Amino acid sequence: MPKSMTAFGRARECTADGSRDITAELKSVNGRYLDVTVKLPRNYSFLEERVKNYLSERGISRGKIEVYIGVGVVEQEGVEYALDTAAAKSYIDALYNLRDTFGLRDDISVMRVAQMRELFTVKKPEDDMEKDWADVKAVLAQAVDAFLIQRAKEGENLCRDIKGKVENIKVLTGKIKVLSEADISGYSAKLEQRIRQFLADFDAEVAEQRILTEAAIYADRAAIDEELVRLASHFTAMDEILASDEAVGRKLDFLLQEMNRETNTIGSKAGNTEIAHMVVDIKTELEKIREQIQNLE
Repeated sequence: MPKSMTAFGRARECTADGSRDITAELKSVNGRYLDVTVKLPRNYSFLEERVKNYLSERGISRGKIEVYIGVGVVEQEGVEYALDTAAAKSYIDALYNLRDTFGLRDDISVMRVAQMRELFTVKKPEDDMEKDWADVKAVLAQAVDAFLIQRAKEGENLCRDIKGKVENIKVLTGKIKVLSEADISGYSAKLEQRIRQFLADFDAEVAEQRILTEAAIYADRAAIDEELVRLASHFTAMDEILASDEAVGRKLDFLLQEMNRETNTIGSKAGNTEIAHMVVDIKTELEKIREQIQNLE
């Protein structure tokens, strides 16, 4: 069953050693391609690509996704903080310049400068970086599980709604078929009668076969059998796509374009007001389906 591109997942857990409290959140909206934004604590920015790769490994292929990873440090050993001296000097000089240029009160202090966290770098042993990923991944996996469950449920609801609208269209096309056949039969007989009357008025003669041929040509031009057959084929294809577990959004979008094309052709051939109204109803349903398809992965 196709999945929705709109979902949310969250998980929170302390590491086994109790040193960190980790939170992972994912939320997504519609997107033509996979577009992942990862927000991490500065000390964990090296995990960004791993997080993105992990989402792809879990089968997420479309949508604009925001991932938030929060790490609350309860207790941590083996971490060294170092001052970026050059950056700190440049920052303090800029503060002095700001003070002198605008005559501001001098409240520059160690704690004030320390609020600029970018001035500090964190050095961690290589083994700790792998442990960091293992700890984050464990919580991220739970959040992704919840995220995918919600995507699947919402996808199921969307598919159910789309199938209901397709059934409405099938009913309308069935009615159109009956009306069209009746119209063509009636129009052909009327056309034949008018040709004969026209020839009689001008005392002209035309071969009987030619009269029947002209009536048949009109009937063929007005017939919508081919369009209805192609629509029925598209309905079958849509059912098959909606039963798939793969990403189906692009396939359905293309299929819907074909269904619109057939419907427009039927509308252009229709010489019956009732058929014209039903064509409008079909196009309305197709537009509703198009809106729903935008939400499917």
